[in-house]
Amino acid sequence: MNAVGDPQRYRLSFTVGTLNLSGAPLGARLYRELGDWMKVRDTLRSQNLLQARSSNSSMRLSRELTQRLETLSEAEIAIVEDATLTELAQLMWVAVCRRYSFIGEFAEEVLRERFLLMQTDLTTEHFDSFVREKALWHEELANLESTTLKKLRANLFKMLREADLLTDDGVIIPTVLATRVHEQLTRRMPSDIRFFPTRETA
Repeated sequence: MNAVGDPQRYRLSFTVGTLNLSGAPLGARLYRELGDWMKVRDTLRSQNLLQARSSNSSMRLSRELTQRLETLSEAEIAIVEDATLTELAQLMWVAVCRRYSFIGEFAEEVLRERFLLMQTDLTTEHFDSFVREKALWHEELANLESTTLKKLRANLFKMLREADLLTDDGVIIPTVLATRVHEQLTRRMPSDIRFFPTRETA
């Protein structure tokens, strides 16, 4: 966030409500071969490698996946190529949090904070309360249509479940970070461990 009263606008285009765990390794391997994210995106789209139902959907999915993968370091991308499901889910959750500061702040300020306070549930009301608080500083949130807000909320909770951070019943799942993921996240300052419900110091 910038100076008080001048917060950076949130990106709120996370309309693809999935971490795309199946497409991420493919995108990572293409990047190793092509060395250019624009070429990766175009290849994913032109060959419909993400198996989208329409050309517009293919373009949207390809763009979203490459933009998220771009937030990862070279070492993290290398892990994505041959990751276990746990490693993949954790890294793609991190990618979403880095790409969308709105999600990253929710992960740190609501998900992780509730876990640390031993409050084990996470509900849509916690999301709505977070939005109301942030809307005081972010006009783009205050002006959202209710239907758009509902879609963003549904997509975020879907990704939380896909990342194995939340049960279908809304119970927070404590995270045990995979060794390779842990090594990478602790190289950043502040550590991106802050995006997970864990008692380890971020």
